Amino acid sequence: MPREYTYGPFQSRRLKLSLGVDVLPKKKTCTYDCVYCEIGPTGGSQLVSPEYRIKAPASNNYRKELISILKYVPHLNSITFGYNGEPTLNESLLEFLEITREVRENLEWINEEPKLTLFTNSSTLHFQDVRKRVKRFDLVLAKLDAGDEENFQRMNRPHEDTPKIEIIINSLAKLKEEMPKNNKLAIQCLVCKSYSDDFISNDNDNNIKRLANAIKRIKPDMVQLYSIARIPAQYFVFAIDEERKNQIVDEFKAIVGDETVEINHY
Repeated sequence: MPREYTYGPFQSRRLKLSLGVDVLPKKKTCTYDCVYCEIGPTGGSQLVSPEYRIKAPASNNYRKELISILKYVPHLNSITFGYNGEPTLNESLLEFLEITREVRENLEWINEEPKLTLFTNSSTLHFQDVRKRVKRFDLVLAKLDAGDEENFQRMNRPHEDTPKIEIIINSLAKLKEEMPKNNKLAIQCLVCKSYSDDFISNDNDNNIKRLANAIKRIKPDMVQLYSIARIPAQYFVFAIDEERKNQIVDEFKAIVGDETVEINHY
């Protein structure tokens, strides 16, 4: 049957074998215009306020589409919501989650059942109703690339209605407090370098220290440090190398100082 919502499965650096689920219209809709985005720039009307909401419930085909794919991949590791923008903008996100959970429970898996995972850029988490939806996922991968406002504005280029980075960090801490014990929060930090003298990337000492202190406040279950792996939206940014990733991980660990927070790079 033609696919309306899913793509893959594909191998993910952080999630292993993952089936993607897109709950947004078939165009990028996001609150950020990140310089490194692998989908490309967020242009014109595609860049929206965190208050913007999409009313797009699952069609009758969603359950059938899931079953038609999942029955052939009993070794799947994750069913992952995201990729084409910010999925929390869809008010029907929980409907998609519950259908997916029901399908997962009625299929047989070789090892453990796949995690129900959500990517979010964290820009909508200051809304309590959004946190109530987000905390229902087994694993939440929440973006945080900057620890101060200057780096946030340069790297993520948010819509003008997006709250300040301090509010976003506080919202992530609230989400962690509100999540059920068995559900996990991962903070995802993309760090990159720049070819341009006119663009200061987030790989600077001030940002790395502030990021580490933000992580210390949030107390996530894990931190996933990574860099650019595909063609970015802007030509002037490029990936940091493995040596630099290791250095940043060590800096994070020294400041976070909490062995219960798993910090890795990818």
